[in-house]
Amino acid sequence: MSNRLGGESSAYLKSAAHQPVHWEPWGDRAFQRARAEDRPILLDIGAVWCHWCHVMDGESYEDPAVAEVLNREFVCVKVDRDERPDVDARYQRAVQAISGQGGWPLTAFLDAEGQVFFGGTYFPPDQNSYGRPGFRSTLVEIARRYREDRETVSRNAKELAGRLAQALDESGKGEAAEGTLVAGADQMARLFDVRYGGFGDAPKFPHPGACEFLLARWWDTREDWPREVVVKTLEGMARGGIRDHLAGGFHRYTVDGRWIVPHFEKMATDNAELLRAYCAAYAAFGTPVFRETAAGIVDWVFETLSDPDEPVFFASQDADTTFGDDGDYWTWTVAEARAALSDREFAVAARVFDIGERGEMHHHPAKNVLWWRLAPAEGERAILQAAITKLADARRLRKAPFVDRTPYTSWNAMLAGAFLQAGAALDRPTCNDFALAVLERLWKDGWRGNAGMSRVIGRAAPDGMLEDQVNAAAAFLDAFEATGNRAWLDRAIAVMEHVERAHGDPAGGYWDVANSDGTAYLAVRGKPAQDAPSPSGNGVAALVLARLAALTDDPGWRRRLDTQIRSFAGAASSLGLHGATLLRAIDWALHPVTRIEVTGPPGPGEACAMHLLSLQTYRPRRVVVRGAGDGPRATVCVGTTCSLPVDARSALAELLA
Repeated sequence: MSNRLGGESSAYLKSAAHQPVHWEPWGDRAFQRARAEDRPILLDIGAVWCHWCHVMDGESYEDPAVAEVLNREFVCVKVDRDERPDVDARYQRAVQAISGQGGWPLTAFLDAEGQVFFGGTYFPPDQNSYGRPGFRSTLVEIARRYREDRETVSRNAKELAGRLAQALDESGKGEAAEGTLVAGADQMARLFDVRYGGFGDAPKFPHPGACEFLLARWWDTREDWPREVVVKTLEGMARGGIRDHLAGGFHRYTVDGRWIVPHFEKMATDNAELLRAYCAAYAAFGTPVFRETAAGIVDWVFETLSDPDEPVFFASQDADTTFGDDGDYWTWTVAEARAALSDREFAVAARVFDIGERGEMHHHPAKNVLWWRLAPAEGERAILQAAITKLADARRLRKAPFVDRTPYTSWNAMLAGAFLQAGAALDRPTCNDFALAVLERLWKDGWRGNAGMSRVIGRAAPDGMLEDQVNAAAAFLDAFEATGNRAWLDRAIAVMEHVERAHGDPAGGYWDVANSDGTAYLAVRGKPAQDAPSPSGNGVAALVLARLAALTDDPGWRRRLDTQIRSFAGAASSLGLHGATLLRAIDWALHPVTRIEVTGPPGPGEACAMHLLSLQTYRPRRVVVRGAGDGPRATVCVGTTCSLPVDARSALAELLA
């Protein structure tokens, strides 16, 4: 037989079509083969942007000797985690229970019913100095056990499947109170890196949701420490190598604790959340570097993750260009930098960005990651900007890493919502125009009535995933607040009514896959509450319910919010850093919402100016309603207390202050 991935739509699966392994895509055929041939299944889950997936592909799956063992002893299945996050979530939990860690590539060994009996992440071809077992020897031993000790294999698989159902249900009944928020914030504070910002040590991830939660805590309590955490974290990332100082946007995480050496892939999801965090912090504090960083994310998305003729956002940009490459596109030797710059420009850039003969990359020590080590001296900013422009132009001449152009529904919704926030915060109408075009496309080609939102815009299958529904609903509410067009509110309501029907549990909370889910194997459903790392489906659902309650004054939405909060409040504080989205929703449920209502004619004038100001003003729990009317008028309500109307931007600014 031959490899069956060439006809798949996923870029990750297509990239393996040339491999000598007889890969099957996820589906019934693979499991039928496993039963008919009495073989175990080797399941590889990865992504096109994943560096270690490329490493394992090159070292093992492209090796004919390894392929011979795989093809003889196993049915081999490859899954794109971006396309099938439902499959990934289940097998991640199963492998974590076995090995104590998860991540990509995920390597799981299953029986013919899809139950896991062994697994891990990256396996080197031969046992390495870190004690990881070699892949070839692992394959031989797993195949032997499956043939000779089936009873033990089956018993272990069944025991693990039973534990998985509990692990996937992250709900926890309880009553939310101020102490829930305090406990969650305290957990974040204990993980805060006082020296470099961020949470924990290496590897270090951004956690923008935690920054937004703590920003709200600072606003409400006016304690100094939440502000310090937010500012130090956002400034640390803005200066670090995790930020692309030439083209804008952020890499996924850093392997060190100082934000310097990243894993170089750039994700739509990460940049959407970071764009929101930097816009919110700029609105709250007015710090120029936050505006500059947010603008850089927008610039990179426009240049790399979108096409002006096609209203969608793409999924990701890879870290590498070839097997064995580790960020060479993004990094610089002294000679490469000198070739692009004048002597004066190089002197300034080398001092600011720490460009030296010995850089930060272990595989190529002469390669430098650009990070903001020192601020430019007085009079040097124009020189530095000229150097940045020239380095960016020189880098564009290199072969660029692959861009996955797949338009995932939830990722498009997240970026569109963030772009609407940036359109106001940065006063860039082009952000609004493109985001609204994307959301129109999302509704036209992604919404399918009783089936809800599909996973990929314009593609019927796969579907039935909670994160696609709730992120779309959240973005439609962003569009309603940005435009005042009632159609967006109606679309958000339609999506959330579908969520209630297809994902709702009478006991509370929402299942991650619809009632008619297509997981087929390991079909147990889950109720995600952790941000892992994207915002959890139940956390986003709760935020949408809170906003719907505030925007519509319909008590039905408030009742649904209260039910949702009670379903997770018992677990929320213990999640801490990884429960930031859920904690933000609890904050909405406990504290007064600011509702700003602006009426007046469309087009330039005081009503338009007051609407823009309302969107630009930081409030942790704020909704904006734009309506029609003869004269400009704005009112502000906080909880149940409302102001007298004002009719000018200056008066509204004073009122909001």
